[in-house]
Amino acid sequence: MRAYEEVMVSFSENRTAALLMIGSMAAFTVNDTIIKSLSDDVPLFQAIFLRGVLASILLFGLCAVLKSFQKGIARRDWAAVSWRTLSEAGAAYFFISALYNMPLANATAILQALPLTVTLAGALFLGETVGWRRMTAILIGFVGVLLIVRPGMAGFNIYSLYCLAAVACVTARDIATRKLTKDTDSMVVTLVSSINVTLFAGLMSLGETWGAITPEVALTLLATAVSILFAYLFSVMVMRVGDISFVAPFRYTALLFAIVLGYFAFGDWPDNLTLLGSAILVATGLFSYMRERKLALQRSA
Repeated sequence: MRAYEEVMVSFSENRTAALLMIGSMAAFTVNDTIIKSLSDDVPLFQAIFLRGVLASILLFGLCAVLKSFQKGIARRDWAAVSWRTLSEAGAAYFFISALYNMPLANATAILQALPLTVTLAGALFLGETVGWRRMTAILIGFVGVLLIVRPGMAGFNIYSLYCLAAVACVTARDIATRKLTKDTDSMVVTLVSSINVTLFAGLMSLGETWGAITPEVALTLLATAVSILFAYLFSVMVMRVGDISFVAPFRYTALLFAIVLGYFAFGDWPDNLTLLGSAILVATGLFSYMRERKLALQRSA
């Protein structure tokens, strides 16, 4: 009976964590959709700066509520936090630039390469073991990326390369995050990154002609800040509930949200090659997750 109760508790926690992951992906995609809708009214760095100001204020309040400042950032982790912040700034610039200039679903589809690039980077820079099966999945996944980007072919968009640059930046950010010790609070790290990205965007925005902040634009910016706050909150809650190896594949719901929102908000629908490349990325990513989970179970046994 006790074993049965433990299984049911585990199932309940995993179900909750899966819902939180789906909520996080929905919030991130809603944020991307709203940001993209501002492209005709607000220049790039102005949008990043104003969203960052609002998001940083909300994150500060969340850190206070969660008592994250009591833990703060360990002194030995500041180098990793600095590297993470630089990577976050690069990711924000490249990805939002791409969002301003290409369909939402295409940009989101390219981001689905992240599980594969993080696995590869872990092998290259952290000495993590990656067997031939996962390495094959990574190579096949990159074929999926090529089908989406299609360099040199008709319909190629230079901003697809911006998405790839964003993938590289997020990969670097995640590798830096892995180097953080347990003495550092993840929400405080998020706040520090948000503040520094906001300052960077503010300086860069001085070279732009700012767009008028109408009441509609102000409400839209507030909506981006609220959505990104929930995205961060749900992503942190996921780490505290359930089995991460079970929950991780639900990250791919972001692609479904992007396809639906991109269609209804902007009238965009991915072409067949983009859908095929996306399917390859999701399949290889899921295989990599399942393989990693199997190896982890074998090691624990």
